[in-house]
Amino acid sequence: MREDTVGVLDVGCFSAHLVVVTGGQGSPLHPVHSDKVPLRLDRAYDDDGNLREEGIDAIAAAIAAVRRRVRRAGVPVGEFLPFATSSVRDAANADMAVREIQRRTGMALRTFTGEQEAELAYLAARRWSGRQGRLTVLDVGGGTVELATGSADQPQVATSLPYGARALTTLGLAHREDLVEDLIRDALTARDLAALHRGQAVGCSKVFGGLAKLAGGSTVRVSDLDRWIPRLAALSSRRRAKLPGISRHRAGQSLAGAVAARALMEVTGHDAVTVSPWSTTEGLLLALREHRWELVGSDAA
Repeated sequence: MREDTVGVLDVGCFSAHLVVVTGGQGSPLHPVHSDKVPLRLDRAYDDDGNLREEGIDAIAAAIAAVRRRVRRAGVPVGEFLPFATSSVRDAANADMAVREIQRRTGMALRTFTGEQEAELAYLAARRWSGRQGRLTVLDVGGGTVELATGSADQPQVATSLPYGARALTTLGLAHREDLVEDLIRDALTARDLAALHRGQAVGCSKVFGGLAKLAGGSTVRVSDLDRWIPRLAALSSRRRAKLPGISRHRAGQSLAGAVAARALMEVTGHDAVTVSPWSTTEGLLLALREHRWELVGSDAA
């Protein structure tokens, strides 16, 4: 790809999303192409946690479709970096699935550790906010939640816990607010908790974005969640999907997403979070553009 053009394909549970941006280091991210292929990996696991053949087929087909669309659009990018979130990383057969996808497509599907995803979300939130000083970043995904905090480009704390919206729903914990809080608090050290309590809080991910739409602004407060969690609990998935910020395919886990968000805010001592539209995908784009190989991995150079 051209030196000033980078592209990534975010393979998540519900879509494979390609974003291509241009602009030199230090300039704003300028999207020149965005494309999304639907996926339903939430339906592609067996009882043992393996990604079934239909899920592998869908990911390989999505990568092929995106490559064709990029060529047709004439976007100045030769290749892009495809990466998968916990929807693939946490599959019991993740290594086999990644090898098979590479065999079929010729492209290596990267997976990052939860801690790396936390660092990428932190980088994205810091660049988006433009703030100096302490920043605490909270991110609710499907399989995991990420927490990071620091006063510079590199976070002092970056951690990932297996309590995302999909995971809580599967575990039957969507209605257990106090228990989810305890699980997250118990997983963090006293030193990390003290660090996470400081600074402005920024919420990343579609979960926080959807909650902000429910709250009617760009900020999510604990008081907003205290109003909305009982309402979501009382609604069917079909009725939740009619609310602003909740898509049909995420409606079933929207209650758990709100519970996870509130637990993160409560545990880290933040009554309000400003919602960032940037998260892991934008963090990876920034890391590629800025040659942050400690985040991306040297093989991506």
